[in-house]
Formats: sequence, structure tokens, C-alpha cells
Amino acid sequence: QVQLVESGGGSVQPGGSLRLSCVASGFRFSHYGMTWYRQAPGLERVLVAHITSASDGTSYVDSVKGRFTISRDNSKNTVYLQMNSLKPEDTAVYYCKTYVDGTNYWGKGTLVTVSS
Repeated sequence: QVQLVESGGGSVQPGGSLRLSCVASGFRFSHYGMTWYRQAPGLERVLVAHITSASDGTSYVDSVKGRFTISRDNSKNTVYLQMNSLKPEDTAVYYCKTYVDGTNYWGKGTLVTVSS
């Protein structure tokens, strides 16, 4: 069955960096796009970044452009989110998601807290 497991969250001061990882299993990872979402307290879950199956295309929400980079290693079934110049408004639970055979699959999320 499809499984997505995020890691790498934590607490960091404004201006700091974190790298999130999402390890996938149960499907042909290299054939599917991957997406990072985040959900801040009291708000809806929103798309942060997406990467195509072959890493030939990426997209970002405007608020993270120039600060976050999504990448993947198909040999490790892993997608990453490098987050630099973090701001307090980046505080959220970050989820990875994929869409396989008509179904959305989500990880359980990893918490990122940006605070001084």
C-alpha cells in the first residue's frame, strides 16, 4: 500500500533553514509527481511546492519562491523540501502528497516552528 513518511521538522529561529524529507513506498515513485503542502494552526491546508516525476518541472506558492526548493531522488524514493530564510509565518505542519490511480495519498506530516 502507498505510504508517505515525512521527517526533518523542528524548531528554528527566523532566518534559519530546515530540510524536510518524505520517503515513499508502495508505488512506482519515479512515475508520479510529488507535492508538499502545509497547514498552519486554524487555517486550511495549502500547496507549497510540486515537482514532476522526472524533476523537469517545479512550481511554488508565491510566498516561498526564492526561499524553498523542492527536489527528489528517485533512487531513494524520496522527495525533499529545502527551506531557507524561514519566517514565523512558515510555521505549520508540512505534508507530502501524491496522486496515484485516482487517489490522493498523504503522509502524517512534520511540524515546523519558526520562532525567536
